[in-house]
Amino acid sequence: MQDHATIIRTAHLMADAARAAILPWFRHAELNADNKRPADFDPVTQADRDAEQAMRAVLARHRPQDAILGEEFGATEGTSGLTWILDPIDGTRAFLCGAASWGVLIGLSDGRDVIYGLIDQPYTGERFEGGLGRARLTRGNDDRPLAVRATTDLAAATLMTTFPEIGTPAEAQAFGRVAGRVRLTRYGLDCYAYGLLALGQVDLVIEAGLQSYDIAGPMAVVRAAGGIVTDWQGGPAHQGGQVIAAATPALHRAALDLLNG
Repeated sequence: MQDHATIIRTAHLMADAARAAILPWFRHAELNADNKRPADFDPVTQADRDAEQAMRAVLARHRPQDAILGEEFGATEGTSGLTWILDPIDGTRAFLCGAASWGVLIGLSDGRDVIYGLIDQPYTGERFEGGLGRARLTRGNDDRPLAVRATTDLAAATLMTTFPEIGTPAEAQAFGRVAGRVRLTRYGLDCYAYGLLALGQVDLVIEAGLQSYDIAGPMAVVRAAGGIVTDWQGGPAHQGGQVIAAATPALHRAALDLLNG
């Protein structure tokens, strides 16, 4: 039996440490980025590195037995059977632009599935939490339950994605079939879109080209709020790739039919 209270406390300590590391850099005149993928633009900043190191330091103090998979510093082995999956800044492009749609992602896997996660937006102070019996949004003294809304008709749904050009041309075409059927589509929200889905503000998030650290935390939050997260074939999504998150089974089925149509 895992100590849920310790796990949850450690996750919040990590999110607090990441906030403290990141916020001094946000909208700072001297912020710049290195490019991890010269053929394209895959930016990383000192804030990304500082935040992941801060989270790893918390784990070293409080849960050294757990494994870690982080975007910036890779994998560290553990002995507990649990793995923390860390994305210190999901949405570094938005971070560079001064837009507050980025977030700190923390997910916890038991080797079979993601069992707990946080989406933390340090600038707005919002923290979305899901799993281990919890589904909450906190912001300062505000603490409220998360719950997806009950939309079942695509024509009434709001769809979000990070990029207008997602993945391959075929994937973009598939996304377009869904976008053509919903009431409203919005772009560029990064992990914040999953928080809005869990909060009951939007109905669908569809993306491609994700890594495990992009989806582990958001998956736990959305599912705890009552939503569904799978790949585009309806299978597991915790490894990333093509991902769809939906508020209801009816929306999920309808969107899958169009994605694979």
